Amino acid sequence: MPRAVREQQMMDAAVRIFGQRGYRAASMDEIAEQAGVSKPLVYLYLNSKEDLFTACIRREAKALVDAVRAGTEPGLAADRQLWSGLRAFFTHTAENPDGWSVLNRQARTHGEPFATEVAVMRGEIVAFVTGLIGAAAREAHHDPALPDRDVAGLAQALVGAAEALAGWANDTPGVSAKEAAATLMNFSWAGLENLMNGSPWQPPS
Repeated sequence: MPRAVREQQMMDAAVRIFGQRGYRAASMDEIAEQAGVSKPLVYLYLNSKEDLFTACIRREAKALVDAVRAGTEPGLAADRQLWSGLRAFFTHTAENPDGWSVLNRQARTHGEPFATEVAVMRGEIVAFVTGLIGAAAREAHHDPALPDRDVAGLAQALVGAAEALAGWANDTPGVSAKEAAATLMNFSWAGLENLMNGSPWQPPS
């Protein structure tokens, strides 16, 4: 079997174990057993438990970012682009719950270097969403009417809400990816649409 294929088998097993048991509770023996290889072979290919976990984070992060980008249809109206991106996000996290657990729960709670790896992935998604919101503002006003700082803050808020909602959706029986995406659209788009139309909410003086 080619090395690349064998490595993917090991990482598939590792993502399941890390996602379900957690980084500290996961054992290399169990990962090797589930992958159908010897433990020394896991160490030969992936060096250490830390390196294996890092490789899993990078693979799952790339898969998520690629899914969101592929799911967004260019050329559509801003709300349709956001809707398709959110559906892609929630579909991917629902279909890959162990991978999402690795990214959203395990990597963030075990310090460096894992948290940095997730931050890189999150930064890519935030940048992508920032682009969508900025494009929507230009489309509505025919010029970049929203300050860059406001656009960046809105993107951070939207991505944070999506992350929290994905965890809830995966833990709540019967919640579909479409329902989760619709929930976030209902929560966010009304406010975004008001901003696009030049009618932001203002705090009382």
